[in-house]
Amino acid sequence: MRFGHVPAAILLLCLMSTGLSSCLARRRAISGRGGTSTPNLLVADKASLVAAVLRQYNAVRDFNATVDMVPAVGSAEKNQITEFKDVRAFILFRKPAFIRVIGLYPVIRSKAFDMVSDGTDFELYLPGKNRFLTGRNEIAAPSKSKLENLRPEHILNALLVRPLNTTQNKLLLENLTDEDSAYYILQEIRVTPDGQLELQRNIWFNRVNLQMARQLTFDASGNILSDDRYSQWRAYDNVPFPKHIEINRPRDEYGVVIDIVKMDINKGVSDDRFVLTQPPGTTLQIVGQPPVTPPKKSGPPNAPPQGPRS
Repeated sequence: MRFGHVPAAILLLCLMSTGLSSCLARRRAISGRGGTSTPNLLVADKASLVAAVLRQYNAVRDFNATVDMVPAVGSAEKNQITEFKDVRAFILFRKPAFIRVIGLYPVIRSKAFDMVSDGTDFELYLPGKNRFLTGRNEIAAPSKSKLENLRPEHILNALLVRPLNTTQNKLLLENLTDEDSAYYILQEIRVTPDGQLELQRNIWFNRVNLQMARQLTFDASGNILSDDRYSQWRAYDNVPFPKHIEINRPRDEYGVVIDIVKMDINKGVSDDRFVLTQPPGTTLQIVGQPPVTPPKKSGPPNAPPQGPRS
């Protein structure tokens, strides 16, 4: 027998044997989906996932949350990111789009920022810079001071995922399941007046539990506006909500990691909680216009205080 015929003979024996699979294939368990054993994957269709987003959105009328926040400025593209750790914050929300976010400095817990929005306009107070910014939520030209690009609406859009527009937009469902992960991805596509297609956003669902795991929103050129990720879902006042949220906005060059410490849902938030008044002596800046420094008080320097008139 010539040695060149040995591999062919072995293959022939394998094909003729009852152990065919052991000769031609090797089985391996898939265990990369968050555990040591392969979880059972749930099955859903496009309609049920669209309904799940709507159901989650409708379940929340208002909330009052205490959170730990890690703001970060910079971008991965520029290879420079600076994080501000141990920021305690309070987030107030009431539909349709009222939100207020108050952040405290680490350790000393004095106010680092205070911002509010009604869904159209916003106000932002930065005590450390003695500045009070106001303007529209849309960012036409990003500021060189990255924290000034922070908008309460950005946080709201991440915390409360809007329902999909099933009447005007097209929806596609993708099943992204491999040895490492398993997701359903709903693609929401806008049809422009001239018939072009624009990807507006996509929503990812973990197939282990069908909970929302990620939301990506895009601009008209397909660039990522916001990459929002959700994990550690809990029930707060019988309403499911993610305990850990990561928000990354590469174009605005900032991101925020939020961990919920305490949360009250649907217990009411009054009107006065969404009122932010410019403190006296602060510099007012209307976004897109030069800052307006308040005038100095008139009168001679070191003048003694005036007593009451007799």
